[in-house]
Parts: sequence; C-alpha cells; structure tokens
Amino acid sequence: MKQVPLLASIAIASLLIYSCGSGSQPSSNDAAAGATGDSSMVAQEDKAAGQAAADDSKGKGKFTEVKLTHPLDKAMVAGGKTVYDVKCAACHKLTNEKLVGPGWKDVTDRRKPEWIMNFVTNTDEMIDKDPAAQAMLEQCMVRMPNQHLTDDEARHVLEYMRENDGKN
Repeated sequence: MKQVPLLASIAIASLLIYSCGSGSQPSSNDAAAGATGDSSMVAQEDKAAGQAAADDSKGKGKFTEVKLTHPLDKAMVAGGKTVYDVKCAACHKLTNEKLVGPGWKDVTDRRKPEWIMNFVTNTDEMIDKDPAAQAMLEQCMVRMPNQHLTDDEARHVLEYMRENDGKN
C-alpha cells in the first residue's frame, strides 16, 4: 500500500514539471492596424478586423460551430464526468476556486462552446496564439498540458461543463 502514495506523488510531480513547459509567448498580430488612403480599403480592413475578432472568440482550431443539445445529453454528461475525473480533476475544481488551473464554474457563460472545444483539443496552439488563453496562463502561471482528448471526449467534457453550470 505504500507504493500507491509514492506513485501518486511521482505522477503529480511529473504533471507539474511537464505543465511548466516553455512559457514564451509570441507577440500577437493586430489585424486592425490603422489604414490611410482609399476609404474602401478602410472598410475592408474594418470588416476583416471584425471577422478576426469574431473568430478569436472561438479560439484557434478546427471547431467553428458546435451544435449544443437541448436538453442536455445525459450519456455525454456521464462521459464528460469520466474524462474530468481521469484527466481534469487534478487541476480544476467544479467551483470558481482555482486549484492549479481555473475553476470550471460558469465557464460556459464566459466562453463560447467552440473556444472550449478548441482549447481542450488544440491546447498548445491556443496558449501560444489566443489572447484569452494567454491571459489565463498569466493568471495561473502553469501551462495546461495537452491531454490529447479526442473530439468526442472534448464534446462530452463540454456537456459536463454545461451541466455543472446548470444548463438544461
């Protein structure tokens, strides 16, 4: 029985060491740099900047539209709880309280479903390029490790988050 606490300690230490990763953050590219000259060019740049801002709210990754279920899919919720218990609970609480990473309470009110799905499936690129993910890194001071979730696992986690936030 003494091996279980030792193995758990080693696993947690390894996770913390791995999650520290490289903390370098590339500078962000502003799509809305000031324009001079032709007014049609300004309108096009403003439109492009608006589209970039809308895309940024969905994060960086392949998810551009996530269809939510109404009511919640209980099988997905159960699958999401299983993933949470195995891969997420060591760093995230279901309340607002920060553990290693931020608490999950009300995350589905703060972030779009696409952003959440992109973050949990495309963690490294999101932390490197997404302003909201970079702000979380500054706040938590620990880089979230890529948990290598499948698309289905990520969707189940999202459904579990929605249940945690009282969605129905």
